[in-house]
Amino acid sequence: MGGRVFLAFCVWLTLLGAETQDSRDCARWCPENSSCVSATACRCNPGFSSSSEIFTSPTEICDDINECASPSKVSCGKFSDCRNTEGSYHCVCNPGYELVSGAKTFKNESENTCQDVDECQQNPRLCKSYGTCVNTLGSYTCQCLPGFKFKPEDPKLCTDVDECSSSLNQCDSSTVCFNTVGSYTCRCRPGWEPKHGIQNNQKDTVCEEMNFPTWTPPPGVHSQTLSQFFNKVQDLGRDFKTSSANVTMQNLIKLVDELMEAPGDIEALAPPVRHLIATQLLSNLEDILRILAKTLPEGPFTYLSPSNTELTLMIQKQGDKNVTMGQSNARMKLNWAVAAGAKDPGPAVAGILSIQNMTTLLANASLNLHSKKQAELEEIYESNIRGVRLRRLSAVNSVFLSHNNTKELNFPILFAFSHLESSGGEEGRDPPAKDVMPGPWQELICAFWKSDSNRGGHWATEGCQVLGSKNGSTTCQCSHLSSFAILMAHYDLEDWKLTLITRIGLALSLFCLLLCILTFLLVRPIQGSRTTIHLHLCICLFVGSTIFLAGIENEGGQVGLRCRLVAGLLHYCFLAAFCWMSLEGLELYFLVVRVFQGQGLSTRWLCLIGYGVPLLIVGVSAAVYSKGYGRPRYCWLDLEQGFLWSFLGPVTFIILCNAVIFVTTVWKLTQKFSEINPDMKKLKKARALTITAIAQLFLLGCTWVFGLFIFDNRSLVLTYVFTILNCLQGAFLYLLHCLLNKKVREEYRKWACLVASGSKYSEFTSTTSGTGHNQTRALRASESGI
Repeated sequence: MGGRVFLAFCVWLTLLGAETQDSRDCARWCPENSSCVSATACRCNPGFSSSSEIFTSPTEICDDINECASPSKVSCGKFSDCRNTEGSYHCVCNPGYELVSGAKTFKNESENTCQDVDECQQNPRLCKSYGTCVNTLGSYTCQCLPGFKFKPEDPKLCTDVDECSSSLNQCDSSTVCFNTVGSYTCRCRPGWEPKHGIQNNQKDTVCEEMNFPTWTPPPGVHSQTLSQFFNKVQDLGRDFKTSSANVTMQNLIKLVDELMEAPGDIEALAPPVRHLIATQLLSNLEDILRILAKTLPEGPFTYLSPSNTELTLMIQKQGDKNVTMGQSNARMKLNWAVAAGAKDPGPAVAGILSIQNMTTLLANASLNLHSKKQAELEEIYESNIRGVRLRRLSAVNSVFLSHNNTKELNFPILFAFSHLESSGGEEGRDPPAKDVMPGPWQELICAFWKSDSNRGGHWATEGCQVLGSKNGSTTCQCSHLSSFAILMAHYDLEDWKLTLITRIGLALSLFCLLLCILTFLLVRPIQGSRTTIHLHLCICLFVGSTIFLAGIENEGGQVGLRCRLVAGLLHYCFLAAFCWMSLEGLELYFLVVRVFQGQGLSTRWLCLIGYGVPLLIVGVSAAVYSKGYGRPRYCWLDLEQGFLWSFLGPVTFIILCNAVIFVTTVWKLTQKFSEINPDMKKLKKARALTITAIAQLFLLGCTWVFGLFIFDNRSLVLTYVFTILNCLQGAFLYLLHCLLNKKVREEYRKWACLVASGSKYSEFTSTTSGTGHNQTRALRASESGI
């Protein structure tokens, strides 16, 4: 047994040595896909075959074995296929299927997990526009949506089916078929409208021939002329035919012209009634013309009546381009998408009706300023707007579109309204010029006629703004539509009652101040330091009031040299008056409280303080801010940079000081009255104190506290109080210092006697100089005019 094993081992070693030797001597000519067996023989690799298993011929070739060829022992399973590879094979899922694992290949049936792929979910855009993808087992198909069909050249691309060119539509004979993408609609023929309860532009739309709209008179209006007008309109409606809608529109405009030119008894109606008629007339004209215009063929339409009433229509397909249309009275630029209604896909209509002869109906119409506009004007003019006077410069232009919901447009519309060469306007008969330049407190406004449930109608401006005026035309931009006109608005900034009180009061005060000045100069018994102060106070008030009455209004609206000079003079005169009032208070304090008899400032010092201090204040103010003098409306101090305080500061200080002196002197006089005559009746004592207090109020300028802000008034009560008290200041000064002064009355009596007797009065004398001041005189307040 051991011998056999040894023999086998020896043989194995021999063979191994031989093989190693053969490998070293392997044939180099073995073909591709083979390996050598010995130095003279080759064998094909697995998956390849030749004519013999081992071959020695160099011309032999190793061919690939197709494991998938029939008869094949390879089984890949369902929904799969065998794919031969060079020297091997693999299995793949059929198109439209894939392995659950996501792998691309597998080796045998046991590894087969092929399942269907949903191509429609993987790529929703497999089928092109208007097509839907439907998944099938292993594949998918494309189907067109209803109203579409496949293009012959591309079975995946759907195209619209034109139902209107075939018998696929079911439109009624009263409608016209309009193809849409994937469907169609039925629209009423021109001059026809949907039957009651049926919508237009539907597949089941049924239409009937359009009737002339019903137009009835406003309720509660009794006018024979208006009744005749509506009878004619009804006759026009009975004869209406859609084929002659253009003639009907022309006849309707002629009837309106006849009504405007011969209003008859309408002129005698109250303004609110006439405004109600105008509101209904404009509104119904828009509605009727809008309806009749839809019966016309596409294109422009223009009609000019013998009375220059002009109608312009534009009828064309919908779009979103800017369109400009116009006539001699008005031009309009709008986005055409605005013209069409949201529910009406038919041709869009835009129209302008310009009526010039509406003076009678719109006479005395008011303008309602919305709060924002009024606030802007009051800020500009620095005053309340108390009224507006109007003059119409253009025709009344009614603008309408296909739809009537135009209270708020998506895009604003530009208008250019021409000024009339001759128009009486609303408030006068003078024809305005073609190019109109607004004067002071005037402006051109783009107004529209707005219905009013209470008064019938009025002009309004909200939603419209003026962009400019040039060459007899005014350009406006509006965010809504209505009946528009260009108006010249003159704003009344003053209360005429207040103005009348001011002028009459100042005229009376000037006359009384002049009498005071003459009295203080000519009546010697009252001469003294207090009379000197009275005199210069009256002079300052006289000069200041004269300048105020003559030049306070800045008519031009521009701050020029004249206005600045007036403002500077008023600043100086009123400051000087208050300085003399402060000297009055100082003199009164020494006279009543300190009881310094015969003492006081000399005339030189009085004039230096009374005229020098205001001159210094005005000089410094002008040097610091010279532009502070003058306003657009008033020739007074500007409100900018607090410049008004160059007047209010000193005035407030003087008034406060004089108010303290007023309270102190009244209190002291009350004590003195009780000391001199305790038995004086209360009524007599109260009367004396009242006269003294009133005299001091006007003398010390305490009444000016009501008017510190008179040129920027917002309170009507304070304005009236200030105006009445201070416009009559001169009259009160004359009454208290002259008429109630016993010595002055005696001098007046002497003059009157001399004049009555014809004697010549050559000189004025008196037995007393009037320069002494004693305690008794100070206490006789009711006679001295304190």
